[in-house]
Amino acid sequence: MAHKRFAFVIEDLYGGGAQKSLLYTADQLRQRGHEVIVFTLRELIEHRIPEGLHIENLGVVTQFTKATSTVLTEKWQAKRIDKALRKWKPDVVISCSCDKITRHLHHPNLYFWVKSDITAKFNDARKRERAFDKARRFYNGRQVIAVSQGVKENLENVVSLQAERIIPIYNPYEREPFVAMAAEPAELPKGAYFLCVAALEPRKRHDRLLRAYAESGIDTPLIIMGKGKPEHEAAIRQQVVDLGLENRVIMAGYHRNPYPWLAQAKAVVLTSDAEGLPRVLIEALLLHTPVISTDCPSGPREILTGTLADFLVAPEDEKGLADAIKRMDQAPVVIEEGHYRQFLKETVLPQFEAL
Repeated sequence: MAHKRFAFVIEDLYGGGAQKSLLYTADQLRQRGHEVIVFTLRELIEHRIPEGLHIENLGVVTQFTKATSTVLTEKWQAKRIDKALRKWKPDVVISCSCDKITRHLHHPNLYFWVKSDITAKFNDARKRERAFDKARRFYNGRQVIAVSQGVKENLENVVSLQAERIIPIYNPYEREPFVAMAAEPAELPKGAYFLCVAALEPRKRHDRLLRAYAESGIDTPLIIMGKGKPEHEAAIRQQVVDLGLENRVIMAGYHRNPYPWLAQAKAVVLTSDAEGLPRVLIEALLLHTPVISTDCPSGPREILTGTLADFLVAPEDEKGLADAIKRMDQAPVVIEEGHYRQFLKETVLPQFEAL
């Protein structure tokens, strides 16, 4: 493989999955011998920057540009980014989370990295159509990297995007760092437990999880880990009481390192209405913990393969979800590398190198 020059463009490196996977992908490509630079548009860094990865802040997002957000402003910002790109002469440019600005760029090998499924984000029809219209404005006739096959299909079939091409490429992972983080000391519960790691927000459907868990009739406790708005947390706590589950459901709050908990869980359960490519399911598999999930758009269907396909349940089928929890409690699936090989860096990075 010929060595290439990759430029990543992102608004900032504040906390978040998109920033995390961009840094990891950029650094892994650098380690494979490519020249890599990450251009940020403002100075805001929360993530740990891998040693040796070149980050350059272009400073084009300021309080002033946020206050005067017009197409004219965006074009001025894009001109500054274009100047930096011309100087650096990359073979491949990948834009992430700043497409409102980078859509004004016309590098011959520019890709827009779409990390989530916009088709399932909005209940309000007007907001949904506005989001679709924006996606078409940004990406029609352009090259797109979709984080999963499901995101690609929804962009084509639901959003009716007329992109030049859409390439599905998963986020790359390696197992060792997760195993190391899982080995760090943590106050874990005694005995077996099921675990749900998800923000406490309506889209994650903790209400569905709790009803199905109650219906499963199992004695193995359920731990809910995550944070959210006080009113969302209060609603979940109230439902636990209403279902008489106070002795079996533990609200564990947010943990910066959830991996010791993930590694020891009997299974991880995700009951969302919508996802992009849910990291928590992949990370559980990397720790050889089985998973149960709703077959929501998009991602879970691509993760729960082989013997796990029996634990993929239609979102509205709460009885099926209760049954899946019960079956997993009685006979947990044994996870092996075949369940997650498609997400390993050795499988994924060559797809970026082929861009």
